[in-house]
Amino acid sequence: MPTLVIISGGLRESSSTRLLADRIDAAVRAELARLDISATSSVVELRPIGRAIMDAMLTGFPSAELESAFDIVAGADGVIAVTPAFNASFSGLFKSFFDVVPEEALADMPVLIAATGGTERHSLVLEHALRPMFSYLHAIVSPTGVYAATDDFGAQHGSALSERITKAAADFARLMQACGPHQRRDTFAEEAATMEQLLTSTAEGGAWLDRADAGTVED
Repeated sequence: MPTLVIISGGLRESSSTRLLADRIDAAVRAELARLDISATSSVVELRPIGRAIMDAMLTGFPSAELESAFDIVAGADGVIAVTPAFNASFSGLFKSFFDVVPEEALADMPVLIAATGGTERHSLVLEHALRPMFSYLHAIVSPTGVYAATDDFGAQHGSALSERITKAAADFARLMQACGPHQRRDTFAEEAATMEQLLTSTAEGGAWLDRADAGTVED
């Protein structure tokens, strides 16, 4: 059963960012159900661990609380990442979390990007900030993101937002289906294996030189 992780960067106890995240989560699970895929989801809310994120940036050592959030993200099969927009970019809290997430945790991870903002002027945050960042982290970014301005949560524009969410959810569900279960990478083990191969190659090269010096190497 695939697992989804919703990463919400809302800065208020009750925020439009979390509201959008929950709506996208429900829509994605509904679209996966149409594909006969039953999925579960969990939420990583960044506001309560904001101090832990900053401490990790300053010291380089994540707390147990932050390590737990890292494990949830790394163990997921897909991520829905939602941030409030500030000056056409993501929030500092949202960016800081991904600055301290272990390297390669999001490699080959399907990610649906979304953002909220006061006006439609911030909508380019999806393509100018979020997509490049997740691409840099080697994630597989879904082709359709969701941006919601304050007016989108009103009755007059609510149907348009619902249509955008449904479209993004359908694209993301197909992406998750194509990617299959996410293979968690153990970078420490990979580095150790690379070092072992390097040492083996060095040892073999040294043995070859020893034989050459002894005149035992044939042309």
